[in-house]
Amino acid sequence: MQPDNDLLLSNYNYEIPQELIAQVPVEKRSNSKLIILNRKERTIQHKNFFDIVNILTENDCLVINTTKVIPARLYGKKSTGGKVEVLFLNPTQKGPRYSVLLKPNIRKDHKIYFDDDYECSFTGVDSEGNKIVEFNKKDIQPLLEKHGFMPLPPYIKRKDGLAEKYFDLDKARYQTVYAKIGGAIAAPTAGLHFTKKILEQLQQKKVTIANVVLHVGWGTFKPILSNDIQQHKMLPEKYILDEENAEKINLALKNKKRIIAVGTTSVRSLETIAGLTGKYNSNNELTSIESCSGQTGIFIYPGYKFKIVKAMFTNLHLPCSTPLMMVSAFADREFILSAYKQAIENKYRFFSYGDSMFIE
Repeated sequence: MQPDNDLLLSNYNYEIPQELIAQVPVEKRSNSKLIILNRKERTIQHKNFFDIVNILTENDCLVINTTKVIPARLYGKKSTGGKVEVLFLNPTQKGPRYSVLLKPNIRKDHKIYFDDDYECSFTGVDSEGNKIVEFNKKDIQPLLEKHGFMPLPPYIKRKDGLAEKYFDLDKARYQTVYAKIGGAIAAPTAGLHFTKKILEQLQQKKVTIANVVLHVGWGTFKPILSNDIQQHKMLPEKYILDEENAEKINLALKNKKRIIAVGTTSVRSLETIAGLTGKYNSNNELTSIESCSGQTGIFIYPGYKFKIVKAMFTNLHLPCSTPLMMVSAFADREFILSAYKQAIENKYRFFSYGDSMFIE
């Protein structure tokens, strides 16, 4: 049996002009453009992100992902002097051994040398096919904090000295203003538009703000290889919902507030938790969830029935990517792609450092 159109990878492709792929963030976070999709009315509006203080009300519960990005990309040298780029896939792990991506590849048992007398050897591969390196010191956190670069996705170009030029900018702006708990190797980019002032204004309007944690990993960028998207497997990522924030969300559910997820990472966390711990009334309405933590490999694509999320903030995603499939599950693939077409016509900035979308 052939999969339907929503399950074919090729139907998530679209043409994006290279000049619309944002290479740096806008000067002020909240000055990003905001495209608003109303699923029920099938309408599309164009505003600015700072307008959300007039859009959200006391009947809303905003759920943000407070993971903190680790500066997990290092540049070292081989004994010949050649440059090596090392991206740590589990940077908060303790001990001398780490799974990494290396560019370019080096031969087994060859060493890479870093600042402050750190060095490592390539010793083998893990079960996922990633390289394993072993360091001469047990704790690499000081090295990462001092010399590590933010692990920007490959479509943000940082060659020919640009990584050094934008070092401070990327450290400040490839991080949400509410980041707290280190562990991510990619930013939950839908949250990059928020400022402390906007959060304060929302709280003054009695919008509930709850926290969840999902440590964004390499799976965010892992390409889908099969044209039947059902064959794709997401890499597991760690999520945490503590008791205090579970109570906030449960009170919001009790008071019939709209649960709004900031970013696909918050969506994945909430939907995982609702699936594992959710309780329902006789009308099959979700009434509560429980605090929990674990690993999620949930892959949300069209056909998925959302359990808790009623609206979401998100960015404009890459063609053929898992986040694009998630928003297509939430709002209909053809509607999403028509909105992307309008965004291109209106010169929106795309991807991680780009503009924002609100789907209600």
